[in-house]
Amino acid sequence: MKEIKAYIHSNRIAAVIASLKSSAAWGDDAHGRQNNLTLYVVKGSLSPLHEAERHYSIELGDEVVNEYKLELHCDDEDAQEFVDVIAASGRTGQPAAGWIYVTDVGYAKAIA
Repeated sequence: MKEIKAYIHSNRIAAVIASLKSSAAWGDDAHGRQNNLTLYVVKGSLSPLHEAERHYSIELGDEVVNEYKLELHCDDEDAQEFVDVIAASGRTGQPAAGWIYVTDVGYAKAIA
């Protein structure tokens, strides 16, 4: 099992989710889908796409951008497809529009 973490601009997250859910690797609940998608709103250091994204954090003492952290757990054989989908649908036209990380999950158990 793999864990995919991605940091994505807020204006691209809806497209990323739609693309993931329409991908062949996503599957469906009727056929034992094993994916688990979670999203968090985070303050990060992506380059802002426009002035409205710029925020100054008093706590951090620096400029931040509200972005999304996506966490997706999936079977090993589906990871590359999901990474490709996230990279394609998360594009903003900037050289560094976000980041994707993939790590191994040592153990996972469904709560039933």
